[in-house]
Amino acid sequence: MNQEKIKQDLNRLAQLDADLERGLEVVRYPKPRIREQGFATLVSTIVAQQISTGAAAAIMDRVRALLPKMESTEVLQLPPGALRRAGLSQRKVEYVEGLAQAMAEGSFDPSQLAAMDDSMAIKAITSLRGFGAWSAEIYLMFSLQRSDIFPAGDLALRIALQKLKGIDTALDEKQARDLVAAWSPYRSAGSLFLWHYYRGAPT
Repeated sequence: MNQEKIKQDLNRLAQLDADLERGLEVVRYPKPRIREQGFATLVSTIVAQQISTGAAAAIMDRVRALLPKMESTEVLQLPPGALRRAGLSQRKVEYVEGLAQAMAEGSFDPSQLAAMDDSMAIKAITSLRGFGAWSAEIYLMFSLQRSDIFPAGDLALRIALQKLKGIDTALDEKQARDLVAAWSPYRSAGSLFLWHYYRGAPT
C-alpha cells in the first residue's frame, strides 16, 4: 500500500474505532512497507527468524554473495555446507533448501501467489517447511500488498492493541483477531498503525 492508501484506510478506520482515532491523533500515519515478491524475500524471511535485525542483515549479505542472482536454482548448485558457513542454522539451511527444491519441482511457485485469494496464498506458503502463519501473513502484507491482513501472531502488534484499547491483561491471538474483526477490510493499514503506535505511543 502506498502512503495515500494507508491514510485513506486509516481515516476510514478512525470513523469506526474511537480508540484508533485517538491513537492516530497522537502518532499520525505510518509509512508504507514494501518488499519485492519472490524467492529473495522468502529466503530473507527464513534468515530473520528468531534473530536480531542486525544479525539477519549480516547473514543475508553473505547469502547474497553465495547467490548473486538470488535464484532458487543457485541453492541447489551450492557445495555442501556453504549456507551453514554463511551463518544459517542447520534448520534454516533445510528450510532454504526445501524452498529451492519445491520451486525446482514446481510444487511451489511464488509468481502464482498474486492470483490467489488471501487464504489460498497463506495455505500455499505455509505448506513449505519453516513458514508459519505469521511469515505467510507478513509476505501477503508487504510483498503482495494485500489490504486486509492482521498477523495476530506478532507480539508487538498484540501489545500495541492491548495498549490502544486500555486492556490490562495480555491478549492471545484469538482475542486480538476478535478485537479487530470490525476493522475489515482495512486490517493491513490497522496493523501498520499498531506497529507504529507500539514504537511511538506515549507511556
